[in-house]
Amino acid sequence: MPIEPAWRRENRPPRVLIVDDDYEIAEPVKYGLEGLGYHVTHVPDGNQGVESLDTVNPDLMILDMMMPGRSGFLVLEHLRRIKRSNIRVIMVTGNEGERHQTYARMLGADDYMHKPFAMDKLLDRAKQLLQQPFPDDDNNGAEGSS
Repeated sequence: MPIEPAWRRENRPPRVLIVDDDYEIAEPVKYGLEGLGYHVTHVPDGNQGVESLDTVNPDLMILDMMMPGRSGFLVLEHLRRIKRSNIRVIMVTGNEGERHQTYARMLGADDYMHKPFAMDKLLDRAKQLLQQPFPDDDNNGAEGSS
């Protein structure tokens, strides 16, 4: 039986963590998501993204692929290695390479968008991902926050 997302089970607004060094993209995205009633935190690099996982405990991460410190790929790899499958991930990148999209999906990205993107399209994808239940087969990663 599918498992409802944590934000719905806990009757609270979804929490979103934006990990992107480009403020011209991150700030409008933050504003748009806050307009939907989500609690949004923005950090400008991959290292801070990893450090923020336990304090923010996001339901959705919008993750830039190319950043200083730690790439989005390394953040995503860390996220899945610590069994945080209960966090939906949208990978965003200016890179058009098909190889990168394939690698992001292999690491567990739920969606992949090329920059520049239409804001309404990103917001729609975020809403859709946050509504999706999780499969019961991996215990939803609920205990994997170490």
